[in-house]
Amino acid sequence: MALTKKEPRSKFYELLQAQIHNEFHASQQYIALAVWFDNEDLPQLAKHFYKQSVEERNHAMALVQYMLDRDHHVEVPGVKDVRNEFSAAIELLELALEQEKEVAADISALAKAARAEEDYISEQFTQWFLKEQVEEISQMSTLLTVARRAGDNVYEIEKFLHRESVGTSAADAGMPPIAGGAL
Repeated sequence: MALTKKEPRSKFYELLQAQIHNEFHASQQYIALAVWFDNEDLPQLAKHFYKQSVEERNHAMALVQYMLDRDHHVEVPGVKDVRNEFSAAIELLELALEQEKEVAADISALAKAARAEEDYISEQFTQWFLKEQVEEISQMSTLLTVARRAGDNVYEIEKFLHRESVGTSAADAGMPPIAGGAL
């Protein structure tokens, strides 16, 4: 059986493949945060980060689907080690915010590479992810602010998450298709 010829790699597609790795890593890191919160009997924070993990997985699979749709070879990557040891809830939230800022920079680099290559279809594809990162950074920043105000009283963060709709918005109809379907 002959294999079909795939499109040659460009800088954009190299960065896109790397971003698949980054999204899967973010998903795993959020699972580690959720488990830590679960172990500390903080169910609202645990629930929030379990949902975040699924969201990051869906982002990775949307990138996979895009590569498949554009006839590019996709490699499913392993992920680097995640951090599991923390001494206070605020450390986890700081890590989450930093991770979202890194993803935003990576997505911006993707958009820049697509534009530089005059790949306007790929540039358009990145727009949803850029918009998503604005929301993600805003949500994590708000959660960190609440945590800083709460100080050592993590139950104030729990009450905030129970009361407010942080990260619980409905599925975005504009999200790109997800390989295998959204979880």
